Parts: sequence; structure tokens; C-alpha cells
Amino acid sequence: MNTENLIAVLAADVAPVGRRIVERRMLCALFIAVGGAVTLLLFSYGVRSDLAWLVSTPVFWAKVAFAASVACAALVATVRLARPGVAVGRAWAGLVAPAAIVLIVALTVLWFAPRDTRAALVMGHTWRTCSLNIAALSVPGLVAILAVVRGLAPTRLRLSGAAAGLLAGAIGTAAYCLRCPETSVPFWATWYLLGIAIPTFAGAVLGKKVLRW
Repeated sequence: MNTENLIAVLAADVAPVGRRIVERRMLCALFIAVGGAVTLLLFSYGVRSDLAWLVSTPVFWAKVAFAASVACAALVATVRLARPGVAVGRAWAGLVAPAAIVLIVALTVLWFAPRDTRAALVMGHTWRTCSLNIAALSVPGLVAILAVVRGLAPTRLRLSGAAAGLLAGAIGTAAYCLRCPETSVPFWATWYLLGIAIPTFAGAVLGKKVLRW
């Protein structure tokens, strides 16, 4: 069989791909990530009993804004990394900025706080479980997002997996805000970031294997 015949055979059953196929797949993964995180939260931990009061506080929305900003930047990075030859560009700055702002605010709070209260501001009451809870809530999103990324032919496997894990971790963090009793910025600047780092690391490790095509 010559080259022309081979090309004709391979192209015989090719169907056009929808222009919005990537967006539709990623949107589906995001629905699974959000729905899975909220469902796990409701059945495993539950929401705070004072949720109505909680959503009226600035700290709650600051935490949600932090998680949402990380998720938005991670979404852009994930979609770009999932496509061969596409640069991440300014999404890197979008990933760094929220963490940098939170850390600066946390350090400022600790600087002006009395010395004997600083440890309590960082450790809070739930430091043993906070990061693990966020990581657990990230699992549905990590699975769904990795599945979508794998179908988009990524070439930077570890980096793509890490971005997927970061996106899942940010979504898990946003869901956990409905449960978390902590209001100290140094606390969630420490343990929320660690909670996001766990699925990010897991995504990087898994990416090398599950994203290979």
C-alpha cells in the first residue's frame, strides 16, 4: 500500500470535531468536581450550623475569593497545558498572585499580633484535619479533570497533571469553606495552601502515567 492509499484509508471515517468540544468536556469535569466535592462534604462532614450567618461575613467571602481565583487561573493553565504547543502565558501570574497576597496578609497579621497568640492564629482548632479534608474533597475533581486532560493529548505530562490537581484542590477548598470553622488568615493561608498542594502533587505524580497517550 502506497502513502496516498494509506492516507485515504486513515481519513475515510474521520468526522469533524466540534469547535467547543474542549469547553464542553471541561465544563462537564467542573460539574463533577463541584458536585462531587459538595456531595462528599454534605455526607461526610456536613456544613456549619450557622451557615446563614457565615455567608454574611467578609472572611468567608475572602476565603471563597481566594479559592475561586486559584481555580480560575488553574483552569486556564490546565486547558493550555492539555494542548500540545500552547503556552501557559499569564496564567502563571494568576496562579502565584492569590497565594502571594494571602501569605503577605497572613504575615502582616502575625507581625502585629501579640507574640503569645501567634501560634494559635496559625494552628487554630482544626489544623490536624483541615488539609486532609480539602484533599479528600478534591478527589472527584482530580479524577474527572485528569480524564478530560488525557483526551486532549497533553505533552507536558507532570505539569499538566499538577495543574489538574491544583484546579481540583481549589474547588475542594471552596467547598470546604462551607464547613471550616476557622477565621484566622494565617490559619487558612497555611493549611488551605497545604490542602491544595496535596492534590497538586498527586496530579503531578499521576500525570506521568495516566496522561500518557
